[in-house]
Amino acid sequence: MIDAYSPLVVIGAGSIGERHIRNLLAMGYQNIHVMRQRNLPLRTVAPDTVRIFSNLEDIAQIRPVAAFVCSPTALHLSQTMTCVEMGVHVLVEKPLSHMKQGMNRLKSLVIENNVYLHVGYMMRFHPLVQRIKQAIERLEYGRLLSFNTHWGEYLPDWHPWEDYRTSYAARRDLGGGAALTLSHDLDLVNWLTSSPVKKYRTLKNRASSLEIETEAAADFLVAYENGVTGHVHLNFFEQPARRQLTFVFETGSAHFDYFANKLTFATKEKSQMETAPGFDRNQLFLDQTAFFLDKLTDFTTEDSLRQVQESELIIKMCQE
Repeated sequence: MIDAYSPLVVIGAGSIGERHIRNLLAMGYQNIHVMRQRNLPLRTVAPDTVRIFSNLEDIAQIRPVAAFVCSPTALHLSQTMTCVEMGVHVLVEKPLSHMKQGMNRLKSLVIENNVYLHVGYMMRFHPLVQRIKQAIERLEYGRLLSFNTHWGEYLPDWHPWEDYRTSYAARRDLGGGAALTLSHDLDLVNWLTSSPVKKYRTLKNRASSLEIETEAAADFLVAYENGVTGHVHLNFFEQPARRQLTFVFETGSAHFDYFANKLTFATKEKSQMETAPGFDRNQLFLDQTAFFLDKLTDFTTEDSLRQVQESELIIKMCQE
């Protein structure tokens, strides 16, 4: 872990930016610089606990060990590349970008400047997701054969303090849309399957009454080189919210209900339910941040390039 007084930068102070600031303070980091271009007060962070600046180029004078890129999606790639060019390690919120262009340039910069780059798909740190990963790797129910995931939430409920129609998730120019914004589940199935994608089909839905510029739902059919096939559904209009992932093996199945905090393994003979007692969503971000900062002293170029390549695939799938 890096020293508590090491300079750190958080770019963007919306809800996710403030979450990272609060978590870094809670972890004991005391030299946090926050870049924001809107002259608005922080909602949940005391202003005297951080240093505010407004010009991205000022990062060169701050010389941070690491940066947390928490701006709207359309700014992720350019701000990440600026930091990487300065030799700053980066945790960038998902998705890495809203477009495929620029990925090769980013890969070159990562190699040239020898930095660690981590994309914020924090659901990999959920204890029940990790339990599914364990079951897959140990062949506890034979080989994984297929999966089906469903994630639907009502966009207007996300940030009640703002007009959802002006949020990044609803705007094409800021890189919004259900596919990219909810792409956590795409990352999860790609990660859990542990096989290159062989082919996929993407279908987008704009039929809802939500007044947004982007698709309100997306469906993905995916086939992997190891023979696994599956379906991912994402939407902005479902009430009440539902998030469930089902994985089918040779001799059983695993069903994860995120909101109920339950994972059920079932065979013909029996079923077994597991939970994550006391689960707090913020712990996913804390664990991810701890992993990222620990990794700064023990990473390889391949670690960073893998993050870029995995994100590049997700972007391609969402842009179809």
